[in-house]
Amino acid sequence: MEQIGLWAGFILTLMIFSYILGDNVLYRLAVYIFAGLSAGYIAIVTWDSVLRPWINGTILSPGAGIGGIILGAIPLVIGALLLLKFSPRFGRLGNIALAFIIGVGTAVALVGAITGTLLPLVSSTGSSIAVNRVNGILLVIGVVCTLVYFQYLARRTSSGKIQRGLHVRAMGFVGQGVIVVTLGAVYAAAILTSLTIFSERVSFLLTRISGG
Repeated sequence: MEQIGLWAGFILTLMIFSYILGDNVLYRLAVYIFAGLSAGYIAIVTWDSVLRPWINGTILSPGAGIGGIILGAIPLVIGALLLLKFSPRFGRLGNIALAFIIGVGTAVALVGAITGTLLPLVSSTGSSIAVNRVNGILLVIGVVCTLVYFQYLARRTSSGKIQRGLHVRAMGFVGQGVIVVTLGAVYAAAILTSLTIFSERVSFLLTRISGG
């Protein structure tokens, strides 16, 4: 049985990496298999690790009381409302749950962006300036120009054309260059990581198969 699993993993790995040669049937079949297995695994883990403990700890708990039952029923009601989105007749009721989820998600994302990205970025930028002024100044310029690139404030010229100012366009051009370099570095790191994982996986499978 172990040898069957090893050979199946080896074949599926080759099927996935066959995408290097272009989109093909083997790659799509492997993706469908992984998607199906992932969906089944997520469903089982969601029920076993999230839904069942939540129901047992709130609705079915002996000392839950009315408040515990109501608290436990809220996620289930929201989930039921989301399922109504499949119905053309009652689909509008699902917008209530969707609005609640979007509102909560936006608030969490906003707090996370401020506390997890902006404040650490400001702190690290200030630390870089204190340690090395040249690198710190370059870092500040890159950050500011990148932020300017994503702003779309412009003025209407006398000819009626909407155009940003020259200094804003210059800073946006620098920010665009910073983004291109960053994405290139990220892409190169992803390629190297993928090749490393592929070589390690093939080496592991070949070692286990030859050793068995």
